[in-house]
Amino acid sequence: MSSSSSNTNNNSGSSGLERQQPLLIVEDDLALQKQLKWSLDRFESVVADDVASAVLQFRRHSPAVVTMDLGLPPDQDSVTEGFKCLEKLLELDPGVKVIVLTGQNDQDNALRAIRMGAYDFLAKPVDPDVLSLSVERAYRLYELQKENQRLQNLHRSDALGGLITRDAGMLKICRTIEKVAPSDATVLLLGESGTGKEVLAQGLHEASKRKGRFVAINCAAIPENLLESELFGYEKGAFTGASKTTLGKIETANGGTLMLDEIGDLPMSLQAKLLRFLQERTIERVGGRQEIPIDVRIVGATHQDLKGQISEGRFREDLYYRLAEIVVDIPPLRERTGDAVLLAHAFLRRYAGEQRRSVFTLATDALHAIEAHSWPGNVRELQNLLKRACIMADGERVSAADLGLRVNAEKVDEEANSLDLRLVREQAERLAVVTALARVDGSIAKAADLLGVSRPTLYDLLEKLKIK
Repeated sequence: MSSSSSNTNNNSGSSGLERQQPLLIVEDDLALQKQLKWSLDRFESVVADDVASAVLQFRRHSPAVVTMDLGLPPDQDSVTEGFKCLEKLLELDPGVKVIVLTGQNDQDNALRAIRMGAYDFLAKPVDPDVLSLSVERAYRLYELQKENQRLQNLHRSDALGGLITRDAGMLKICRTIEKVAPSDATVLLLGESGTGKEVLAQGLHEASKRKGRFVAINCAAIPENLLESELFGYEKGAFTGASKTTLGKIETANGGTLMLDEIGDLPMSLQAKLLRFLQERTIERVGGRQEIPIDVRIVGATHQDLKGQISEGRFREDLYYRLAEIVVDIPPLRERTGDAVLLAHAFLRRYAGEQRRSVFTLATDALHAIEAHSWPGNVRELQNLLKRACIMADGERVSAADLGLRVNAEKVDEEANSLDLRLVREQAERLAVVTALARVDGSIAKAADLLGVSRPTLYDLLEKLKIK
């Protein structure tokens, strides 16, 4: 092993990898464990001897590199457990570099491991120098890939990268925002409270070529007698307490984007002044007489029915059409397929990091509760529940109780069945066959034609589905 020690000493000053990140060794043979730890002593090795302990250590230490024997208990003579472990580790971190240690005549399994996503394979008995070199290269590649990803994120053109969704409707909205961003069109965002209107407004600003600031003001949160000066600013001496000239939100956002949140609550007196600004693109500060030209994009947002307010005389129709050059209807969270759980995972990671807690996972009952809840408070409600759970949860798993949500056991079983592809396929086949037979009054030949299958295939289906 002298050459290994020499190699370690020669590279210790240049590699910069020693004792920076842990190395996970998955090996059930105690003697081999010791040998591997000794030959890789410049790395902080942690060991595991089966799938469960490997997953536990991986979650605890988040190693960049793993060395792994395919023959693991309870069946060391088979590679089943080894491949199960490889699959689980790659699920936890697709970027992890797994070096598989195989027998001399186990080329097929080694290639299978590479196809699954392993970084490298080495035949036993392993040469310490070769193993050390492979581990070091794996670390280097991992770091390069992470750095590349970081640089890509810094320069990514997708201004809506902060919006997490897989829902088709929300993705369509994102594309709309990207198309509208380069223009100067006024945008009106409609949606329930907590659906992410400000995130979309910021994304619109980031995707535009505007170099000014993004400024937001909540029209419902400021008293009517102060809102005008907040929006348009005021001159020194304009009213009692106006000791100096102060810029309003519109002027502060000059060259950028101004979001008027809850614009449905804007008083009628200010609606007229805002309309004039949108037409003339100039403002006068409170107590001032000078017209100040402003180049700002206006984004309106509200949870209210503006057309209903127009019919009731509470919102100006001419202002609505000035604001509604582009109208974006944002669906509530309960209508975004799969987004509640997707966001829950993201919030869990974020708040676990902020609270300096270990990695959390969502328990099965929590997942079902999140999917079943109607989320009247939308994304904001979900965010608050996950933040509280990260603070209050005792273990590493967040349960439905930690979230303060209830689970309907019958509904959980029903949903589990609805996701079983075999059951879903069987139910669909049964419905199609029964419907076809009913339409043709039981004629096998006609039913087969209607279903687009041969008669023998239909007979097989009848036998499989036990339909007489």
